Amino acid sequence: MRTKYKFILILLIVVAIIVQYSWHAQKKVSQPRRSNQVFSSLATDRSVYTPGQKAAFSLNTKGKSIKLHVRYYHLDKKIGEQTKTLPNANYVKWTWQPPKTNGRGYLATVSVTASGKVQTETIAVDVSRDWSKFPRYGFLSNFPKMPQSEIQHNISQLNRYHINGLQFYDWSEKHHQPLTVKDGKLSSTWTDIANRPIEEKTIRSYISAAHHRQMKAMSYNLIYGALAQSEQDGTNRDWFLFKDQNHDQVDVNPLPSGWKSDIYLMNPANPGWQDYLINQQKIIYRYLPFDGWHVDQLGDRGNVYDENGQSVSLSDSFGPFLNKIKAADPNKDLVMNAVGQFGQGSIASSGVNFLYTEVWDNTRPNYQDLKQVIDENNNLSSDKKNTVLAAYMDYKKADQSGTFNEPGILLTDSVIFASGGDHIELGEHMLSKEYFPNANLSMSRGLTNKLTHYYDFLTAYENLLRDGTKDSEAALHSEEQLPISDTPEQNHIWAFAKIKPHQKMIHLINFLDANSMKWRDTDGSQAAPQERRALNFSIDESKPVKKMWMASPDYRNGVPIAIPFHQKNGKLFATVPSLLYWDMLVLEYR
Repeated sequence: MRTKYKFILILLIVVAIIVQYSWHAQKKVSQPRRSNQVFSSLATDRSVYTPGQKAAFSLNTKGKSIKLHVRYYHLDKKIGEQTKTLPNANYVKWTWQPPKTNGRGYLATVSVTASGKVQTETIAVDVSRDWSKFPRYGFLSNFPKMPQSEIQHNISQLNRYHINGLQFYDWSEKHHQPLTVKDGKLSSTWTDIANRPIEEKTIRSYISAAHHRQMKAMSYNLIYGALAQSEQDGTNRDWFLFKDQNHDQVDVNPLPSGWKSDIYLMNPANPGWQDYLINQQKIIYRYLPFDGWHVDQLGDRGNVYDENGQSVSLSDSFGPFLNKIKAADPNKDLVMNAVGQFGQGSIASSGVNFLYTEVWDNTRPNYQDLKQVIDENNNLSSDKKNTVLAAYMDYKKADQSGTFNEPGILLTDSVIFASGGDHIELGEHMLSKEYFPNANLSMSRGLTNKLTHYYDFLTAYENLLRDGTKDSEAALHSEEQLPISDTPEQNHIWAFAKIKPHQKMIHLINFLDANSMKWRDTDGSQAAPQERRALNFSIDESKPVKKMWMASPDYRNGVPIAIPFHQKNGKLFATVPSLLYWDMLVLEYR
């Protein structure tokens, strides 16, 4: 018996050694060795460039002699090239003069050769006079005493994603009186609504760092919020919203115990409140160099009344108030959150720079709903204003510490970006809750790297993704009999098309392996898709096509790839080299 157990024990040890060796071998295969890396920290000095401004690039490398080769693309066309040989370079910096055309995205492929090794990476450039034409919106939510190095690091990280506007969330002292000014001087410290410490120097330093990268800084505040005892600061009881016609019960939004106060709602249609809040915003601009106002709301409040017992249509009140705000400060930018699309019609017709929707999964739970919200916003603005979605990911998982689920993030971003929108998700951390300071979940290194490619893609191909495109037909057929649908369906490839003059963009989003069609991936359980290679498609296309190409944030870092094809009897036949999450196929007509 002892011999038998001894044999079994030895066998288990051998198996354990083999498993451990196999795991380490697999780990070495799946993780690129640092010794093969030629350069790192590829970056641009700005998140966006004005027409005529030179773009400055930089990277870190090591080697006695390196060769730098850069190609510049607008869509699939190479428009420039640079080659440099540099001795003993540890930090490499160079500039490029993009075309002066306003509102264009570009992709640079950067290759560095050193000691017989070659590494190639990509990075995007946006040349736009108005940041809100192609908003890539981020946020900041923590403003305690902070070293300059941390501020610069956070802004530098956001700059790498080409974030060109920042929402400064919950920075103020009171909703109805954001700043306390005594004897003409601004307080150096205060606490926010949650009694968190706020440093004026941190806010000012963040704004300065953002401006250095040509990012806009947007000051957050509700359109109708007041804290308890606001009448001591000059508000009037007649300005409140009431839940009853006898104006006895003020409409109140409760907040956690330990916070400063619940939020008492004012009537946004009341001229007295409008003038009061506009004046408070002017005080903000006088003391802090914000570029505009990010206006928030709390969604549908049901039946509410003014001081005379008259019913108030909140959804209709937003637009006129926003126009009055814009008229008071015409040079400042303005954005307003349409919570669950509440009031978006009124907001879209006002002077806001772009449309912003906080999407909730109780009414808009599926991937299809994200595209529908963007389509609705395009219709409401007559295709003149682009959309940013606040869509909080891994919502329940974020109740505890952990990491974001990469497949869920990338599928949702694929849907939003392909549909023509932007996703506010990046700040000092990644968003998971409507209370922005929640940082329970972190991004893995893999997700961080992949999102870099996704934001490069969003920026480089902005002119095909959200620059006057229209919905079109995409009759696509798989020669391998893979299921394809024109709406998002589980275990299908979703294929939908957008058109511009002389171009059709067909977006392929891979739901073949999806275990859910809920975009929030609330428990962080969405499955990773398998990469499919060499997919043969036929496309119903009667118009003569002169060129076909593809680009994907998942394939060759977004570099445009020519696709050989032939067209016969109203059908186009082509082979797509790879599909992981999202591909964009582009047909160029004769």
